[in-house]
Amino acid sequence: MRVIDELRPLTAGQLLCIRREVCADTQDELERGALCNARVLAACCFCGGENVFSDAEKVLGELTFREMEELLRRWKNGERASPADVNPHFDEARFACLQER
Repeated sequence: MRVIDELRPLTAGQLLCIRREVCADTQDELERGALCNARVLAACCFCGGENVFSDAEKVLGELTFREMEELLRRWKNGERASPADVNPHFDEARFACLQER
């Protein structure tokens, strides 16, 4: 997965626009869900101030559904990207142990 250091919020209008456009393109509910999620991630994932994914097809081509779900969970909860996403050598378990001291 590419490095993502920011998950930007989207407005209600942006989300509604994504939903309307995807619903107009397909009738299949599973496809709609995947496409909506991919479009949201394409719009909200940034690294160094730049979009990480140019469009929904890039998201679908590079991320698994599990990775998409994790990013969407963090985005929904207003969380920042984890340090492990920014630094692949970051050891979250070791960091948690150090915080407890």
